[in-house]
Amino acid sequence: PSGVRLDLIALVTLAAPQGPEPAEESLLGPEHRALLALCHKETQSVAELAADADLPVGVVRVLVGDLLEAGHVVVSRPVPPAQLPDEIILREVIDGLRAL
Repeated sequence: PSGVRLDLIALVTLAAPQGPEPAEESLLGPEHRALLALCHKETQSVAELAADADLPVGVVRVLVGDLLEAGHVVVSRPVPPAQLPDEIILREVIDGLRAL
């Protein structure tokens, strides 16, 4: 999948169903179906899927890539933590507090 990073913290969510496709899902291997079952409960990271499915991370990355290409899952990035304030601003706040 181009443009999608499947690293350990990539979040995997079930894709919204586009209609009845039970036949297509039945063509998936048991490992693919196991990952889909884990994602039914909640959004999972690649690392969590690997641990819960007892599969190597490299294998899970390939399987998630397959599911992504088939439209079964959506992969997203976790929300980055807020940027920390600049050190200069913190020093100015400290100086201001000391001046009180």
